[in-house]
Amino acid sequence: MARKPGSATPLPLQPIEREFVAQDCPSKQEIQGSLKQVQKLLSAHEASYLQSLRNLKKKINLKLGKLHAVGHEVHVLCDPGYELVGSESRVCQESLTWSGQQPTCRDINECASSPCQNGGTCVDEVNQFSCVCAKGWAGATCQSPMPTCRLVSKSSQSAAKGDYIDQEFGLPVLHTTKWVFIKFQLEVQGDAVFVTMTNTSAATAAAATLPAATTGPFVRPSRCTIIQGTTHCTCEPGYTISGRDSNTCTDIDECELFHNGQAGRLCLHSCVNTPGGYSCSCPVGYNVTRDGRSCKDIDECATRQNNCTKDQMCINTYGGFQCVRVDCPKIPNATYVKTAPMRCERNPCPVDNKACSQTPNSFSYHYLATVSNLSAPRVMFRVSALRPMGDTLRFSLLGGRQARRHFTVQRSDRVTCQLMLVSPVQGPATLEAEVEMSELERRVQLGKYITKVTMFVSQYEF
Repeated sequence: MARKPGSATPLPLQPIEREFVAQDCPSKQEIQGSLKQVQKLLSAHEASYLQSLRNLKKKINLKLGKLHAVGHEVHVLCDPGYELVGSESRVCQESLTWSGQQPTCRDINECASSPCQNGGTCVDEVNQFSCVCAKGWAGATCQSPMPTCRLVSKSSQSAAKGDYIDQEFGLPVLHTTKWVFIKFQLEVQGDAVFVTMTNTSAATAAAATLPAATTGPFVRPSRCTIIQGTTHCTCEPGYTISGRDSNTCTDIDECELFHNGQAGRLCLHSCVNTPGGYSCSCPVGYNVTRDGRSCKDIDECATRQNNCTKDQMCINTYGGFQCVRVDCPKIPNATYVKTAPMRCERNPCPVDNKACSQTPNSFSYHYLATVSNLSAPRVMFRVSALRPMGDTLRFSLLGGRQARRHFTVQRSDRVTCQLMLVSPVQGPATLEAEVEMSELERRVQLGKYITKVTMFVSQYEF
């Protein structure tokens, strides 16, 4: 058989024989044992790896440092009043240590030079010192002899340098019939005189009395200096100079000065004069605001500071609260059931009961809280029909003369009526108004709805 050029001769296929050896499958216990050995081996490798990693991190931190690199230089300074002991500068070395001596800041002993004279005791302080002088010596370093004390007249113009002038005067004690006596000392230093209080005598206060009806203003001694023979006295804020010799400071009554209760008053409610100032207070039911002058109503209902029972509703008012309970009205020919806390609806009327169909379909109750003398006219409440029926919607104000004296009704659109306050109301007072809304079709009543509004007026205008 002729072959084509370039063609390959196929080799004959020989069957391959394999020898299969039968093996027994391992038991479940043997497999579990092998798995446990593998698990222990992996755990050992993992623990070894983690330990090596921790050692590596420790060596890296130790080698490179956490804050400063090798060769980094730091300079040490001390606060005023302290001196540096040790090296002023240190360098981070390759041995992982700092060069030089460990620096510390040591307090400078200002008493080392013995600055106190004439037996004075030096007291070392931070960046300074003070001297406790021995008897008979005075001054910053006990350098001056203590001047001899002698009693001279306060009005004397011949007081020499170093003289002391002892004085005593009495002050009335507030809300008592007693006086308290205060002793003070005037020290002459150059052209000035310094005042120092030395003693107050309560024992002798009982010896002097005032008339029982006299309470006296708040008084304090003035602070005086004598410069070139002229006495200058001053008072703390809230006091004014008084007395024949200007030696007394009398409290300024800011409440009286600014006419509490009129325009420009200091406090919204009550002003209480205090020594050197004043404070504001509010009536029961109010808290003083952050500005210290105004009053804010306490919501006794929200804070549960009320005694309303479970079947009552708490209404917060300005300066107080009211406990109200809504009971459905009892009207002949009709019965009502409460469908909401503030709403009662009429039960269905029999078809042939015309008297029942003429009674109101529902009563709703609403409560308002206002301040006294609220400006008017003002809209207090709105009544609207959600889905009006018929061709006519009529609103009217019910109630007696008192209601019509303070209220009126007017439309704001076809389905809305406004209850208007027409005149201010002096509190405390409680006013009631009823707004009737009627639906008509060709002048025939289809339904009638009553809205009762109760307004609690506070006795305060805030």
